[in-house]
Amino acid sequence: MFYYPKSKNKYHNVKTKVNNITFDSKLEAKRYTELKLLEKNGLIKDLKLQPSYELIPSFKKDNKTFRKTCYIADFSYYDNELGKTIVEDTKGFSNDVYKLKRKLFEYTYNDLTIREIKRR
Repeated sequence: MFYYPKSKNKYHNVKTKVNNITFDSKLEAKRYTELKLLEKNGLIKDLKLQPSYELIPSFKKDNKTFRKTCYIADFSYYDNELGKTIVEDTKGFSNDVYKLKRKLFEYTYNDLTIREIKRR
């Protein structure tokens, strides 16, 4: 009988739990804690976790159905000082799929921009 160690995350992220919410990385959990503090102090409002933005709607072609393509951010909120909605994604590493989805997001939602929060 063989025992295999638990497989590691592709990007070596460590799932982290804060307020009974499991985040995919320590960086994302830390940013959530910071955003909750900003919300408590009235600097931001309407904090959302994992907001989804449709990039390509579902469609049919040649009797084949294609599912819609979405970009799922880590957070979105309204910044009271800037007077606009901010979309955030915590990133330790940007892969090609993310880069393509970011480009589609920026094109589709030209009034919004993705703010990347990177490891320091």
